[in-house]
Formats: sequence, structure tokens, C-alpha cells
Amino acid sequence: MSLYEKIINGEEKISLVGLGYVGMPIAIEFAKRGVEVIGYDLNEAKINTYKSGIDPTNEVGDEAIKNTTVEFTADETRLKDAKFHIVAVPTPVNDDHTPDLTPVEGASRIVGRNLTKGAIVVFESTVYPGVTEDVCVPIMEKESGLKCGVDFKVGYSPERINPGDKVHRLETIVKIVSGMDAETLDEVAKVYEIVVDAGVHRASCIKVAEAAKVIENSQRDINIAFMNELSIIFNKMGIDTKSVLEAAGTKWNFLKFYPGLVGGHCIGVDPYYLTYKAEQLGYHSQVILSGRRINDDMGKYVAESIVKNLIKADVAIKSAKVAILGFTFKENCPDTRNTKIIDIYNELKEYGITAAVADPTADKAEAKHLYGMEFVDISDIKDCDAVILAVAHEEFKNFTEADFDKMFKSGDNSKKVLADIKGLLDRTQYENAGYIYWRL
Repeated sequence: MSLYEKIINGEEKISLVGLGYVGMPIAIEFAKRGVEVIGYDLNEAKINTYKSGIDPTNEVGDEAIKNTTVEFTADETRLKDAKFHIVAVPTPVNDDHTPDLTPVEGASRIVGRNLTKGAIVVFESTVYPGVTEDVCVPIMEKESGLKCGVDFKVGYSPERINPGDKVHRLETIVKIVSGMDAETLDEVAKVYEIVVDAGVHRASCIKVAEAAKVIENSQRDINIAFMNELSIIFNKMGIDTKSVLEAAGTKWNFLKFYPGLVGGHCIGVDPYYLTYKAEQLGYHSQVILSGRRINDDMGKYVAESIVKNLIKADVAIKSAKVAILGFTFKENCPDTRNTKIIDIYNELKEYGITAAVADPTADKAEAKHLYGMEFVDISDIKDCDAVILAVAHEEFKNFTEADFDKMFKSGDNSKKVLADIKGLLDRTQYENAGYIYWRL
């Protein structure tokens, strides 16, 4: 009987190693489909949060956490009871933009220590081609004393979950799967087909699957960088970028990307994994790194544009009162890791401006821990010279002109700077009302 059949029959369990925005929804979905799941994370506080029925990620909701059959644990020895392991840990970059493989190496050690014969280990973390077989496998072999290809097998299936997105979910996105050999590929594909209604794409080998993932986000990064560069150019020309893109978008093959801040732990990180490996092989990336430089500088560009508009409004910069609405790296998601809003905040501080930040969606404890950030309530934002609408949260989309007016100092609208980073508002309406309106 195959491992897949044993999992279906309840004779073997699946483990999820890493229960963040990616791992936790996978664990919940497998359990929902009748699979016995061990959900492991070394963060005991996170495990206790899940055990108490709370979903801090907002990915599946508290009700799903309360009702799931997933066995949440911080005890790594419980992994011995599973035969199919899915590793979903972050792969960040260091300050010098080189890959930080510490989390995936640590997960490999944990899995290796608890590996049993006949197991399959599938990595979902975004890596450069070769990491699964050249980095993770040797660690697991050393820790377990087992031989890959003989005692256990490996596969790779890159995560495609889009945090905060309620349409493109695990079950609705085609899943790339790969294995070290044909037999492993078949097992991995069948196991994922349990939860992925959209089906799977069987990659020819693990390195192809690793490469496919890393270029998905690199492609988006480059396209957004092009839009950001256009925004800088068009702003100098006094042309509204959004209007240009709407006009160009009427052509059937125009790619509909928009300017913006590229944060998070995918699009702003993954390209560096690819360029790092390329450098090792003697090739210096030109297009990819050029796009990264543009996107990494956008927070500074936004802050400088705010300051220029405050000068235009005849506001003394050092005494200017500024508020930022939104702090997470993307809309409708509590995750603040790698947010580029902090770049705007820090750059404004260089001008002597300490902005008030409000974000009802953000994980407050995380923001405090990572950035020392203390949020204010939106109702407390008053007497501002400039308001920056930075993140397209649903809560912000319904704001009216009257709502914004309450946030500014009373008086002439020509002294009020409104920066709409995501282009949510009607430019004509606010300009006709006298605001100094600016957007990317």
C-alpha cells in the first residue's frame, strides 16, 4: 500500500512544520479533508494561541481553528508519528540581501532528528534552485542517520498562498509539485490533490520547481519596478500615472501592474535568492537587481514627495503633523514583517517629523516587537498637515472627504496634503476641494 493510500485510510499522518501564514492554512485544509495532521511550530506561544481557538493571521478565522482536528504542538518528537512532512518556514534575507537559510536549516535539523524510515519530506519555502537537495538533505541525513533515496525521500512544492486574499486560496491555485524520483513525485502529487481542487502541475525535477517559484515573484517585482519608475517620471511631468495606466490598459495585451511599495517576505525578498545563486555562478544580474533597487527606494521617494508638498503648502517641516493610515505590508492582512511603510516613517524622521500611525488590521504586538511601533486610534488623528493613505485596507476604502477633513487642521484646504499611495481616491474630487493631492 502506498503512503498516499495509508494517509487516506488514516493509517499514517501528515505533519506541518511551521505554522505561519502558509503552514497553518495547509494544516487546517488537510484536516478538513479527513487527514490526520500534526501541526508543529517551535514557537510555544503561537501553539497556545492556536490551541485557544484564535487565528492571529486571519487566514482561516477563529471558528476554523476552534473546530479543527489538527494536533497543535511545540513538541518536536510528535513528528515521529508522521510519515509525510511539509516544511513551511520563512526564508528571509540578511541585511546585505544574501539569503538567510537559518529557518530552513533549523527545520531540516528538527525534521531530521525525528525522521523515520519510509517518510517523505516536502519543502514549501522559497529558495534558490538546489537548496532542497544540496542544503536540506545533508542536514536531515546527518541528524537522522538515514540515507535519502533509500530510507526517506524528498520533494518540493512551492507555496502560492496569497496572505489576505480570500479568492486565491490553497485549494483554488494550481500547485506545483516535484519529487526526487518518479515514485516520490506521484506520491507528492496525490497527497496535494487531496486539498488542491485546482489540481497540480508535475514539475520535471526539484530544481525546476524551486526555480519556477523564485521567478514568479521576481517577475512581479520587475513589473512593479517598471511602474514605479514610470510614476517617478510622470510625476516630474505633471501627469497622473493612474490615468496613463488606465488608458494604456485598454490594449488587450497590456500587463496591468501598478506602482506601489513592495514589501512582505515574498516579492521583495525572493529575487535576491535568484541573484545570489547567479553571482555564485559568475553572472551579475542586471534587470532583476535594477528593479530591486527601484522598489527598495520607493519608501524614501514617497517621504520626500510628502515633504515637497508640505513646503508647497507653506508648512514648517519640523513642526509638521503627519499621520500614516496603514502599516502592514499589504491590505487586509495583519502581517507587518518587511513592511515598506516603515521606510516612509523613518525617512520622515530624518526631516524631524514623527508621524502618527494608525492600523486597525495590523498585529500590534508584532509591530511593537519588530519596530517599536505604537499605533494610535484613527479617531485620535486630528489637526494634521498631511495624511498618508498608505495601505488599501477595507476599513479605509469607505473613507469620505468628510472623514479625511476631520483629520486635518481646520482652515484652508490648500494647506492640507493628502497622499494616496494606493490610488484609492478620486483625484478630481479632492483637487476640486482644494487639497494638495498626491499619489504614485
